[in-house]
Amino acid sequence: MEEGSLWHQWSMFRSLLSILQWWGFNVTVIIMNKWIFQKLDFKFPLSVSCVHFICSSIGAYIVIKVLKIKPLIVVDPEDRWRRIFPMSFVFCINIVLGNISLRYIPVSFMQTIKSFTPATTVVLQWLVWRKYFEWRIWASLVPIVGGILLTSITELSFNVFGFCAALFGCLATSTKTILAESLLHGYKFDSINTVYYMAPFATMILGLPAFLLEGNGILNWFEAHPSPWSALIIIFSSGVLAFCLNFSIFYVIHSTTAVTFNVAGNLKVAVAVLVSWMIFKNPISPMNAVGCGITLVGCTFYGYVRHMLSQQQPGTPRTPRNPRNKMELIPLVNDKLESKV
Repeated sequence: MEEGSLWHQWSMFRSLLSILQWWGFNVTVIIMNKWIFQKLDFKFPLSVSCVHFICSSIGAYIVIKVLKIKPLIVVDPEDRWRRIFPMSFVFCINIVLGNISLRYIPVSFMQTIKSFTPATTVVLQWLVWRKYFEWRIWASLVPIVGGILLTSITELSFNVFGFCAALFGCLATSTKTILAESLLHGYKFDSINTVYYMAPFATMILGLPAFLLEGNGILNWFEAHPSPWSALIIIFSSGVLAFCLNFSIFYVIHSTTAVTFNVAGNLKVAVAVLVSWMIFKNPISPMNAVGCGITLVGCTFYGYVRHMLSQQQPGTPRTPRNPRNKMELIPLVNDKLESKV
């Protein structure tokens, strides 16, 4: 009994530690990116994203090939172009839109809009794939949509371009999640192997546009900035931390349950909002804070409902009716991986 109690305490400590380090890396990357755009005046989101992809490619290679911490999931060469490349393209768009939105809107607003992803995922699957969802799923989306609307209406630093970038980023995240169910069928990817295969493709996709669209601006910034080399160290450090974030996701997924991961993910957004407000002092109205809170509560409730439905065995009575076919029994997305991106 004593050994069992010690093991339980160690498991709880390990879960808590994994969540804290995940929060730390996630919030640090977000704050550093905002600092790069706002304080360093490096207003080149394509190049920042490209630096992240390069650092992630190198980091994943070291972890898998050199240190051999994680075994490589072998993918056929044909599947790399037929399956991985389309996923990498959407993955690239998702990261770029997130960085573009950070340039124009506060972290608090951007993080709240990203919480809209469950709603866009459900709507896309319903419209495009004609997938059936129980009324409880639709009901759980109401506070998310309501909270987003309240936050957007009361946002004191509202920017249309930044808002649209964040919103389309949600669509890109949902598209990537949905495509993963079909394109990556048969491959059990973890976050490290995902980065190992997708980051090089994303670098290849984004490298030329970043050079053509932002190359001259970066040269002018380099000449005008009082200390460009120290600024470049911060920029590349954000890329290293972006890879560490993927490694921390791998750790937290294997150390927590799906429900814990969902709740921790929503609390992480609250932490990011609080820390960003303390650093950048962006104005937040009381109603704006209420809208953010409603959104996070809605996301937590949605995750709980989705998890409970995924645990139901085939043949279990459903409300208001039984599924029409076997496809309706498939969970919306992987219970623990949807929130990581």
